[in-house]
Amino acid sequence: MTLRPSDISASRVRALNAGEPAANLAESLSIDFAKLMSVAVPSMPRDAIASMRENATTGITRRIAHAAELIALHAPRELDRLASHPSDTVRGWACYAITRAPGHTLARRLILVRPFADDPHSGVREWAWMAVRNFVGAEVERAITLLTPWTADASPNVRRLATEVTRPRGVWCSHIRSLRDDPSPALPLLEPLRADPTKYVQDSVSNWLNDAAKDNSAFVRDVTARWNAASPCKATARICRRAVRSID
Repeated sequence: MTLRPSDISASRVRALNAGEPAANLAESLSIDFAKLMSVAVPSMPRDAIASMRENATTGITRRIAHAAELIALHAPRELDRLASHPSDTVRGWACYAITRAPGHTLARRLILVRPFADDPHSGVREWAWMAVRNFVGAEVERAITLLTPWTADASPNVRRLATEVTRPRGVWCSHIRSLRDDPSPALPLLEPLRADPTKYVQDSVSNWLNDAAKDNSAFVRDVTARWNAASPCKATARICRRAVRSID
């Protein structure tokens, strides 16, 4: 059964608001950002905490971004500490504040996001790709060039970001129109991962192709047929099977 925020006990919510890491999405969604910020950033001005409280009913992605803006404005010297805070939500705030700061090149943003992409908590890894998604979408060709070496990284978390951040449609994010129209420029990211041994990466690659199939089913059929022929192994078969799951 899928947990909802209302399923989280009051004592557990208090612990989360005090800075304990969340065990699942329902716990993350149950956190009172204003209370957590008061604990994690004691120097935060009252009006900033009030602003966080006023935004309590907005979506979690907007709240993460708003928290990051407040930290960048009022507590920039706290960022290094917050980047290693026990709370995954606080680390998500730090990720947004650090990687979305004005003036950085795309290359620099990807360097900054890498530690968060390899965070031990899956929630932080999701905030990592979301934090840089719009910048990647604005410079797709450059992003693909910069991310291609990530597909050979020893960490599956880093390899996974390379595909997750470039998904044509993605989840909880804006679409990348150019890759919806023509997904082929992303093949340098996809090809090296066609037989990745880690299901975490396999799922991202197959989801990438499943996104593409909604606009370019022939492309996905061609890619999966070629992969199955060239790489007859369980990993590739699983990726290809999941990639075509939405094609009639």
